[in-house]
Amino acid sequence: MLPTPSPQNPPAVLDPELAAALKRDDAGLVAAVVQQFDTNQVLMLGWMDDEALHRTLTSGRVTFWSRSRQEYWRKGDTSGHVQWVKSVALDCDGDALLIRVDQVGAACHTGTRTCFDGRELPAVVGAA
Repeated sequence: MLPTPSPQNPPAVLDPELAAALKRDDAGLVAAVVQQFDTNQVLMLGWMDDEALHRTLTSGRVTFWSRSRQEYWRKGDTSGHVQWVKSVALDCDGDALLIRVDQVGAACHTGTRTCFDGRELPAVVGAA
């Protein structure tokens, strides 16, 4: 389990330039889209605060902030379905991250490869 920041374990500090570029929601979070690095398959969406992003950038593993549990979680610590970081990019508006990973096993907590498998919605398909 990951340590929670406390007086004995202070939170890490993001590079000030990066921190200034982030546009967080009201809860201090940024959306993180996770994509398989070699196939471009979109795997999942998670949420990161500054601490989760710092841990992701410095550890080689993806860390998220769980909005439901109100704690940090590193993908794969309990399931074994690890996400190895290959690259991290900030979008042009600063309000979303693209985390390219090498996904080991399922990315979704339901056991599917992606959180989008079998969840297509009916939509009119446009033409170019």
